[in-house]
Amino acid sequence: MRKKTLLCVALAALTVAVVAAAVGFFQFKGGAVRAEHDLYVGSRADYASVVDSLMPVLKHRAAFRAYARRIDLERSFKPGHYVLRPGMSVVEVARMLKLGLQTPVRVTINNVRTAGQLAGKLARQLDADSLAVAQALTSKELAAEVGFDSLTLFSMFIPDTYEFYWTVAPEELVRRMKREYDRFWTSERDARRKRSGLSRLEVMTLASIVYEETRKTDEMPRIAGVYVNRLRRGIPLQADPTVKYAMQDFGLRRILYRHLKYPSPYNTYINKGLPPSPICMPGVNAIDAVLGFEEHDYIFFCARPTFDGYHNFARTLSEHNANARAYSAELNRRKIK
Repeated sequence: MRKKTLLCVALAALTVAVVAAAVGFFQFKGGAVRAEHDLYVGSRADYASVVDSLMPVLKHRAAFRAYARRIDLERSFKPGHYVLRPGMSVVEVARMLKLGLQTPVRVTINNVRTAGQLAGKLARQLDADSLAVAQALTSKELAAEVGFDSLTLFSMFIPDTYEFYWTVAPEELVRRMKREYDRFWTSERDARRKRSGLSRLEVMTLASIVYEETRKTDEMPRIAGVYVNRLRRGIPLQADPTVKYAMQDFGLRRILYRHLKYPSPYNTYINKGLPPSPICMPGVNAIDAVLGFEEHDYIFFCARPTFDGYHNFARTLSEHNANARAYSAELNRRKIK
């Protein structure tokens, strides 16, 4: 009888041990993440806030805290963007944070006019301070390292969507963009560039003017052709967007005579040739339009009074003046100042 009792006790203890082991294994190695979740751990985040942000998406929280203590996660977690996927265990989550196994984020770069605007746009998409990004974008040393100067470095950025680690350092971002710039300038694009006689910087600068003149991709090569004709003939470009850039007044809707005299190397009414650097980040469509500029003999163009986004082109000043009067009359009719 006593042996039977001891056997029952042993079996019960074994059962408890097996159950405890199974529960422990399940809590540590079983699925703990309820649903897919993007976790952003900033470079200035404290451990308590990291744990707090994890708790709503984790089961087996006590197991997570226990394993985190075991691997000293509090003093070793890495900042970054982490994607927690359904079914991940607490061990996998904790190790991900300890080893810094980040998932890249998609960063879109487009529609900016200045290095300051670019810095702000990048800072909103990355774990980076806008001031630190701005310093990298205007650094003489970093610009020289990648083959530019602090004024022309802006021309290196090709608008697109790129993948970066969320915690990428601003300096590394600039170096990465140089590699993207080199990939963009294929031998085919460089061969097309030679047709215009422009350098890469000059192509980017002219493309920025074309991009500011129109968003109509089908019209861009014709506008580019007008400016190439002017450059070849030594005629000032007289591009209204360069006046807005010179004045840093991008909301200016109507360019008046007094604006044309604004002193700036970017004002193409008082300076011949191209500005020192791009006046915006041109779209790839505008860059390719400059590379494939239309051969014609137009010297002038003016927005249509229909306000459809297209332009009227002219070969002579008298034709252009007639187009300009029609457009000006429509501005007056609409009371646009």
